[in-house]
Amino acid sequence: MSNFDIKEELKKLPKNPGVYIMRDANDTIMYVGKTINLHNRVRSYFRSNIGRGPQIDMMVKQIARFEYIVTDSELEALVLENNLIKEHCPRYNTMLKDDKTYPYIKVTVSEAFPRILFSRLMKKDKSRYFGPFTSAAAVKDTIELINKLYGLRTCNRSLPKEIGAERQCLNYHMKQCCGPCTGNVSQEEYRARIDKALEFLGGNYSPIIKDLEQKMEAASEELDFENAAKYRDLLASVKVVAQKQKMTDSSMEDKDIVAIAADDKDAVVQVFFVRDGRLIGREHFYMTHVSENPKAEILMNFVKQFYAGTPFIPRELMLPEVIDDMEIIEKWLTQRKGSRVYITVPERGQKEKLMELAAQNAELVLSKDKERIKREEGRTIGAVKEIENLLGIKGLERMEAYDISNISGFANVGSMVVYEKGKPKKSDYRKFRIKTVSGPDDYACMHEVLTRRLLHGIEEKHELQVRDIDARFGSFTRFPDLILMDGGRGQVNICLKVLEELGINIPVCGMVKDDNHRTRGLYFNNVELPIDTRSEGFKLITRIQDEAHRFAIEYHRSLRSKAQVKSSLDDIPGIGPARRKALMKNFRSIEEIRQASVEELSKVPEIPENIAQQIYDFFRQDN
Repeated sequence: MSNFDIKEELKKLPKNPGVYIMRDANDTIMYVGKTINLHNRVRSYFRSNIGRGPQIDMMVKQIARFEYIVTDSELEALVLENNLIKEHCPRYNTMLKDDKTYPYIKVTVSEAFPRILFSRLMKKDKSRYFGPFTSAAAVKDTIELINKLYGLRTCNRSLPKEIGAERQCLNYHMKQCCGPCTGNVSQEEYRARIDKALEFLGGNYSPIIKDLEQKMEAASEELDFENAAKYRDLLASVKVVAQKQKMTDSSMEDKDIVAIAADDKDAVVQVFFVRDGRLIGREHFYMTHVSENPKAEILMNFVKQFYAGTPFIPRELMLPEVIDDMEIIEKWLTQRKGSRVYITVPERGQKEKLMELAAQNAELVLSKDKERIKREEGRTIGAVKEIENLLGIKGLERMEAYDISNISGFANVGSMVVYEKGKPKKSDYRKFRIKTVSGPDDYACMHEVLTRRLLHGIEEKHELQVRDIDARFGSFTRFPDLILMDGGRGQVNICLKVLEELGINIPVCGMVKDDNHRTRGLYFNNVELPIDTRSEGFKLITRIQDEAHRFAIEYHRSLRSKAQVKSSLDDIPGIGPARRKALMKNFRSIEEIRQASVEELSKVPEIPENIAQQIYDFFRQDN
């Protein structure tokens, strides 16, 4: 918006609470903020020498215009700010990188015959929820255990309306469900089972442990070892669940303990989830765009973004230090929860020790992650830099490698694998079934593959331009910064010929192999360049070569397998897809089917004796 006069617009700013939005010359949202006074806050960005920091200074230089939304209160501004940040992900806002949903155990207590279910959402639907938990697998195991312990239903029948309407399910016959669908279990009897399950979920394991021990001993005395073993296994499962629930304090309240570790580039927030006084799990979150922001500001952004998205708000939120807008955020969380929420900064006692433990975990995650990133960058970005230096080129980001696979010219196929910044980008991999070449001519096959790939990119880019669509949305439009050929001079020359025919200029490098089919050097600009076999660049080249080879062979193998199965089995009368699948499942190969007797073929459930005889005769008709 070229006619936007910043100085004039600053004079018009109201002194109300609200949200302000900074945009660049392309009208892209760069930053979203909230304030109790729009007039003072927005004007402050355009004052000089006020110590805003280099990141904000850089943003201010790019501001082409700003806009604002007036709200009735600072609380409304906070909610609106969160919504806008989540919607637009502005590059200068500190962002919560993780966007996770946590599992709950849901008990449908409003139903006549309640069920215990896995849920990712906590709704106001009169059900009881337990959690959130950090492990979906643990939640599913717990639900399965409770259903077995108390014989609860897992079906979605509408009871008591559908009692007796359908046959009993397998769980009933396996004695894992008490069978309310039969009408033999009253609502009162079933409700008693649910009450015991709720007690179990609440952490009272003693009654069920005592009951299982008594049943196991009674079964052993009666020499009913099968049931004794069943009770023993259930008892072991209950004890495992019980041991995982560690007491953290005696208050029996829900709280989240939040700690942070940060350096000049990265920040990790660690959260301990305490439910009913039990530490049920922990999770760490990465924050991006932290720059030189103080920890308190990163924490404030985390709290606003994380608790705007999670369905469960604890009664207490423990932080390592005071943050800005603490009172207004506390009021907002109270409004979201529907009951009082406290934000505290513990200074002594057990709460402080828990905070220290969370902080130690955050520091460990940050340090380990930096080590992992450093190693990964050596294998990827560092390796790409080595290749750049070896070839004398710059700006190497995307590499494409090609390979051809066939057996004596049968089912010629080509593969294209893509690496970006030293990592495979499998969404851009492509397979080619050769159309114009018959017989074992790898050069002709490669000419077809490269021509089709590059021509497709040219045509797709043109089509997107005609439709006024950004070319980045095309799957073939982005050309590589370097093409890697699985071979030496011959393969490179084929690629250079295709590029010349299409008027495209892309560097081409051959991966020269030794007698063991391993890369020994690179062929570039008519010269074979030696490469240190211990270097990360060499290891990356080898990985790319192996990946192109693997991708081509897998595609060729799948086509060959389909062709073999079709030619051998589909010509037999009476053999369709279902019987063919059954044969291949029971016999490891076509050769095993060929050698099988009529009796062996008849043992396959889907193959009657007359069809087995036809299969047997088919493979011996030429003998």
